[in-house]
Amino acid sequence: MKPNVLLLNSGGSNYTSLQAAFERLGARCEASIDPSLIQNASHVVLPGVGSAGAAMQAIADNGLAEIINGLQQPLLGICLGMQVLFEELEESAVVGLGLIPGKVSRLPESMGIRVPHMGWNSVSSQPEHPLFAGINGADFYFVHSYAAPISPYTIAGCMHGAAFSAAVAHRNFFGVQFHPERSGPQGLKLLANFLEMHA
Repeated sequence: MKPNVLLLNSGGSNYTSLQAAFERLGARCEASIDPSLIQNASHVVLPGVGSAGAAMQAIADNGLAEIINGLQQPLLGICLGMQVLFEELEESAVVGLGLIPGKVSRLPESMGIRVPHMGWNSVSSQPEHPLFAGINGADFYFVHSYAAPISPYTIAGCMHGAAFSAAVAHRNFFGVQFHPERSGPQGLKLLANFLEMHA
């Protein structure tokens, strides 16, 4: 049976490129905030581009927090979609979904280190983690000013002025700070690995 991917349409972006990537991998994919579609999807993706405050407000306005928290199937947060999985977000000083312990803070600026962190950067991953099966030491595409620290939930790290979590995992919730849909073959491989995960 084809995987049925639901993109949470909560005010983020990159839906078109994400949908195209999943469809190339043989999955059905649509964007929606319909609770029944979310709960019946085999895989859920929380994209995000923009501010943390606007993202959490959209989640609250659409009554999505309780639905997201109750999901048993694999969920992948991308960029800001990863950050809102955490407890605290320094940007906009808002409370996140609390699915992963920790606080997301602004990247430090220093000589030669510009924020936002934009462009390709090397990611050091745990090769044994299923999300990174067949991927190790690859470069991925980043666009962000805030990041989660290295923690027990980190499954891949990156360096930009300081070390930060490029990917995290806790139970059925996964997050990547980079954009796999803009990261070429290695990004497509990561999305394929995500589709291999099951509730």
